[in-house]
Amino acid sequence: MSDAAQPTAAEVRAAAEAVKAAIDRHLDAVERRTGDDDPAVYDAFNALAAAAEVYDELLYDRYDEVTPFEIPGADDSLPPYAGPAEPSALSVLIRRDYAVVEPPRLLAQAQRLADLDAGPGDEDTAPVVGTSVHAALGVLFGEYEPDEIASRHKEFGLEEGDSTLWVSAGHALPEPGEWLAAPFEDAEPELVVCRFDVSAVFDEEDESDEDAPGTTVGGV
Repeated sequence: MSDAAQPTAAEVRAAAEAVKAAIDRHLDAVERRTGDDDPAVYDAFNALAAAAEVYDELLYDRYDEVTPFEIPGADDSLPPYAGPAEPSALSVLIRRDYAVVEPPRLLAQAQRLADLDAGPGDEDTAPVVGTSVHAALGVLFGEYEPDEIASRHKEFGLEEGDSTLWVSAGHALPEPGEWLAAPFEDAEPELVVCRFDVSAVFDEEDESDEDAPGTTVGGV
């Protein structure tokens, strides 16, 4: 970058002050959060990430220095957003993986549900689903919402794997039944407003960083 195009020292200082303000805003939002998905926390996180990125770029352009921290952003896993600035429709795409680790527990829970649906005195006519994992899964997911299964997975003999949630923006809702034949075919990463991933690989990466030579664990 030429000297003429370099940011001024005042611009770098202003960007630093913006990061400080964004940190205060983020902490305030976290302290006042109303739940795990509080939009104020999410907005403050994005504002902090954006301010830190601007400061990092200006610091490097002016002084050839970088910040000692990195805030993960959408660019880590998604292309730049290219959807509408003011979305009027949303699609929420969710994938959750499970391992069937205790089939007897799953089968017993499914048969219990089938017996309850049959009603008192009709247990003999209830469908037998407690001998087939395939049938048991159909009963389980037909009875409970996916979020409830996620919160109670151990009760059903399941073990969580990776999961992801994409909130994708659009201009209008599709026509009824339009995408049912291929529900995930139109999942376009550039239309994703936000994405939330859960994976054991993140824990492994954190542990690897903590165990790296020269790293102080628990120190300041």
